[in-house]
Amino acid sequence: MTVLGARAARVLGAADERAVRQLLDTDPVATCMLAGRVETHGADPASLGAPLWGLDGDGRLDAVCLAGANLIPFTRPGVEAEAARAFADRARRAGRRCSTIVGPVGAVAPLWERLEPHWGPARDVRPRQPLLAIDGPPLVAAEPRVRPVRLGQLETLLPAAVAMFTEEVGVSPLRVDGGAGYRARVTELVRSGQSLAWIQDGPGGPEVVFKAEVGAVSRAACQVQGVWVAPAHRGRGIGQAGTAAVVEYARRSIAPVVSLYVNDFNAPARAAYQRVGFRDAGTYASILF
Repeated sequence: MTVLGARAARVLGAADERAVRQLLDTDPVATCMLAGRVETHGADPASLGAPLWGLDGDGRLDAVCLAGANLIPFTRPGVEAEAARAFADRARRAGRRCSTIVGPVGAVAPLWERLEPHWGPARDVRPRQPLLAIDGPPLVAAEPRVRPVRLGQLETLLPAAVAMFTEEVGVSPLRVDGGAGYRARVTELVRSGQSLAWIQDGPGGPEVVFKAEVGAVSRAACQVQGVWVAPAHRGRGIGQAGTAAVVEYARRSIAPVVSLYVNDFNAPARAAYQRVGFRDAGTYASILF
């Protein structure tokens, strides 16, 4: 139910792009998933491929939410509850089309509280995921065999990418459309130079030892996703050295600040990222359907 007198969210358009950018610039690390899309496609739904909802404030935008394959909200401090109410109202009327709600915990938690009675239960709720960032050289030696993946290595990379996704998310990316959409996304990242891996010759042919993607990119920051070490090679510091190589590459070729988010219960990964030089930059939350 919409509260009488409460601000309502509206669908933003090309004329709102400047206001959207000003809002996202208030926290470039937390918003790089959104900022990158807006920098590339603007704020018009036809260009974005999904509606971008906004909550107007006093001469500025107070909150936005991209309603695409992922529902990604971001709000100014102090308006989280009102933004959640406005975005939940639109989301309920539109129906669930997303596979994940993800973003800063202050925006995601109250939004999910309002949507859970209508969209729940979720397959998985990850309420606290430390958001980490590094804006200087890594503190450990980088693995030199981690390099951008070539298009000719795509068939070698894909099984590792599927294994990582299944391990992290809990379901296979091949369950929808036979994996065509996931394959297209992996191919896009390879073509754009945002997929990195250590690939070596194994007994059965080329094999992936380590992989990661720079899955979100804006001018100010980028976000590393899909960090994975082959099970047979774990416990040897490869994830740490591989991540350091990704940081070096990303800061040199993509954006000055490199971020990632990790499950709070994954103590080994958090310790490894800390040794690489990542520091706390906020907290994310994810709701998986």
